[in-house]
Amino acid sequence: MSTVVYSARRILTMNSSQPFASHVAVRDGRILGAGSIESLKGWGKLDLDERFADKVILPGFVEGHSHAFEGGVWKFPYVGYFDRTSPNGVRARGLKSIDEVVAALQAHEKKMPRDGATLLAWGFDPIYFGGRRMDLADLDKVSTERPVVVLHSNFHVLNANTPVFAKAGITRHTNVHGVVKDGRGEPTGELQETTAKFMAYKAAGVELADLLSDDAATWGFAKVAQLAGVTTATDLHNTLPDSTVAAYLSASASADFPLRLLPAFAAFSMPPDEGIARLKDLAKKNNDRLRFQLVKIITDGSIQGLSARMRWPGYYDGTPNGVWNVGPDEIDRLLLAYHRAGLQVHIHTNGDEASEVAIEAMERTLAAAPRWDHRHTLQHAQMADAGQFRRMKALGMCANLFANHIFYWGDVHYAKTLGPERAERMNACGTALRLGVPFAIHCDAPVTPVGPLFTAWCAVNRLTASGRVLGEAEKIPVADALHAITLGAAYTLKLDEELGSIDVGKRADFAILDDDPLAVEPARLKDIGIWGTVLGGRVFEAPRG
Repeated sequence: MSTVVYSARRILTMNSSQPFASHVAVRDGRILGAGSIESLKGWGKLDLDERFADKVILPGFVEGHSHAFEGGVWKFPYVGYFDRTSPNGVRARGLKSIDEVVAALQAHEKKMPRDGATLLAWGFDPIYFGGRRMDLADLDKVSTERPVVVLHSNFHVLNANTPVFAKAGITRHTNVHGVVKDGRGEPTGELQETTAKFMAYKAAGVELADLLSDDAATWGFAKVAQLAGVTTATDLHNTLPDSTVAAYLSASASADFPLRLLPAFAAFSMPPDEGIARLKDLAKKNNDRLRFQLVKIITDGSIQGLSARMRWPGYYDGTPNGVWNVGPDEIDRLLLAYHRAGLQVHIHTNGDEASEVAIEAMERTLAAAPRWDHRHTLQHAQMADAGQFRRMKALGMCANLFANHIFYWGDVHYAKTLGPERAERMNACGTALRLGVPFAIHCDAPVTPVGPLFTAWCAVNRLTASGRVLGEAEKIPVADALHAITLGAAYTLKLDEELGSIDVGKRADFAILDDDPLAVEPARLKDIGIWGTVLGGRVFEAPRG
């Protein structure tokens, strides 16, 4: 029975009874102990491994809200506003106008076979373009023959060209919430949320499940995660077709797969009784690197996509209220069914009306079926106010807050969507901390890139892309931000007794850093290098470019 002891410049354990150590002992993929080398000698023969002697070891980062198709979308052209790096290290330049997006799509279309196949692109973010929205005429410049579908960066909204609308039968007479129309009542080319979007998907032959139907996409996501120090990540909304499950099972069966993956079953995709049976059947296939145990309900849409559901006074610029995916008439049925089945439910809420609807549904669910330690979690909860956090605390709920949003869209929310006061309190980590609501912070990849240290930097500094401090009172200390990307995130996934801290008996999952997050200036938190990870005692060095 071999015991390996890793030495480090410093070990931040996230274990409150022993927060720091210089050595950690690993046996059979689990943590035998952490402390000094002298304190570990009682375990018998030790094999000292000093490769991390000048590094800092933390628990492996836990990304509690991501989507594994981050590893598959790069098969398609990226047309986002910010520069972005693919899993293979290729830097994609950000596009700063709709004309630049159209030009990039035209160039890509010219390289495609003349077979009429759909051109699918992703990452588009029109909120930065001075109020101008993409329309049918823009994408008809790309092609009037082949279908063209452009997914917005939030993945709640898309644009398509005339061939898609014609095949889908979308006209001025189409009465579907989410089909955006102009002042004359004509469709503009923009489709918001599930019902409207899937009309375009069907017409264009787009199957989003195809983004994860092969091993390459799953491995691509794991590679992105590993490079960021992540050892556990969610795929937090998936209908889990057989092709995707097969790809997950194949990848996770390999000892070389560097990630623990938790998919969340899409609650809307089939009736609850069938969904519960499906998920419990999948749970029988769980292994050390793959865990089927989560359910996801999506209520509203995206704030910057103009499809979030707002309480009064609504959008700051007068934009009409957003779109329900699962609204007040449906959420009780889904939540109660999965709750009674003993499953953990994660509920997407961006706008404060959506958070209100979810909290009220939780109150009714728990009144009908009391259950201890359910840990149902509001995901994003971006506009939740102090009163809503107090009710979450009383109900035993968790929150996973979208800290990255402050940097990427904070300026837009301040000036356009929310206004100063509500923008200052969005993604209120400080409030959650003060009120004792268990919380994590996340990236929502591929909406924003995987990078827990960047996410922590956002929660600590609350700087927008322009350098504005957005919500001084909602800043949190570095130590609390580190907790939110390790043990705090593990708690929201009911994995805190298994991982998230460096403690006896837990899995030997570590993030290996070049510097100490508690020693550098908070402004430098995002710049700390990631040497690699350890998963179950196996070392995975990050590739060096």
